[in-house]
Amino acid sequence: MADREKSSGAERGESDGGKAGGGEETRVERAINRFTGDAIHLFLSLLSVLLLAAAVVATYDTLVRDFPKLLVPSDEYKVLQDFISNILLIAIAAELGLLLLFHRTSAAIEVIIFVIARKIVTPQISALELLLSVAALAGLLVVRFYYLPGRPK
Repeated sequence: MADREKSSGAERGESDGGKAGGGEETRVERAINRFTGDAIHLFLSLLSVLLLAAAVVATYDTLVRDFPKLLVPSDEYKVLQDFISNILLIAIAAELGLLLLFHRTSAAIEVIIFVIARKIVTPQISALELLLSVAALAGLLVVRFYYLPGRPK
């Protein structure tokens, strides 16, 4: 009977708090995890701010350089394609910045929607690529409106 009372906690299924037993993390581990998490969040925030700043500069550049080309008699179709492509690229940069900051599923899907929309605008797209892009875009819109939390149904 005395041997049973002296048995270790591991034999009874109790954890001793060590790493192998899956116990609690130490203060050092918590501090390292917090520091690493804060450093990653700061880095992603910096990348997001840089992306948003680039989007603002690109918006100004597009409005000043490309928009007046729409008013000049030239190949309006090509100018309009370039203008829409640049606007979608700016939207991709802005949504990617939001994705880096907030890690939302809806932001990730919106980035993919903008990428597919930009691909559809290019004049070199084949009929099969256009069909697949439209199907993918329709599927993503269905997912966005019906399957993501927080969206009205």
